[in-house]
Amino acid sequence: MESQSYMDLDKQLCFALYACSKEITKMYRPLLAPLGLTYTQYITLLAIWKEGRMKVKDLGEVLYLDSGTLTPLLKKLEASGFVKRTRDAQDERNVWIEVTEEGRKLREQAAHIPQTAFCRSGMTPEEAISLHRQLKELLARLDGFVPFQLPHTELET
Repeated sequence: MESQSYMDLDKQLCFALYACSKEITKMYRPLLAPLGLTYTQYITLLAIWKEGRMKVKDLGEVLYLDSGTLTPLLKKLEASGFVKRTRDAQDERNVWIEVTEEGRKLREQAAHIPQTAFCRSGMTPEEAISLHRQLKELLARLDGFVPFQLPHTELET
């Protein structure tokens, strides 16, 4: 039986991205453990730290997370004292999330993490910049992706 090389796992871009994502998350684990954070909590805080205050809906869009994932995550961060959630007085459908004083202190404690993670990657600055640009371009393409659907034919009925 002849192998179809395009069906080989090691030739799949999706698998390479998946495996790298898992390994990066694993690399961050010991960096985040002293802060009591998971990787997802960390990237959530990165987004909130940048803005200071934002709507939960907008945070979900930035992180590509749905409310079913984001809500329990924010509840844990709030219980830890790092963020505060408040309902919008004008429109109760909107919930605002903002960094607390404890959250600002945590940012200072986490300041070394990006540089440490970069050093552990073994990449040169040029490689990292190039890869980051390519991944952002791919993400933009995928974000605007409209699934192709074959036209309905009479044979399908």
